[in-house]
Amino acid sequence: MRSERRLRRLVLPDGTAYRWRVRHRHADGGPCTEVLSLLRDGTVTHIVFPGVAVGGYGHSGLVFDRHGHTVNLHEPRVVRAFVDELRSRGGPVAGDVDGWALLPAVSRAAAATPGVPPGCPPGP
Repeated sequence: MRSERRLRRLVLPDGTAYRWRVRHRHADGGPCTEVLSLLRDGTVTHIVFPGVAVGGYGHSGLVFDRHGHTVNLHEPRVVRAFVDELRSRGGPVAGDVDGWALLPAVSRAAAATPGVPPGCPPGP
């Protein structure tokens, strides 16, 4: 889908700007993987979620674990929570980052942001 490839823009209150996008990829015979890519000043960070099952109750960009941590990678406030969490850990860094390790903190931070709960589609 073409819209999954477009870069979106996130600007933090301090003026720091990131470009980002979400992709769903498949490895030959391997699991599905959701990827949130962050780009800033030539550094590309891929937050990867291997083993994601999409279908039935899920959609592209929906990531959840068995502990109830849920986010929709297409939501700007979720992307902001990932950026904040990476920055608190000394990043972002170039290359791949394990998204599952970040998910609990990001899910809590995104849920604390007013609006629709993370991962929930808009109502009718």
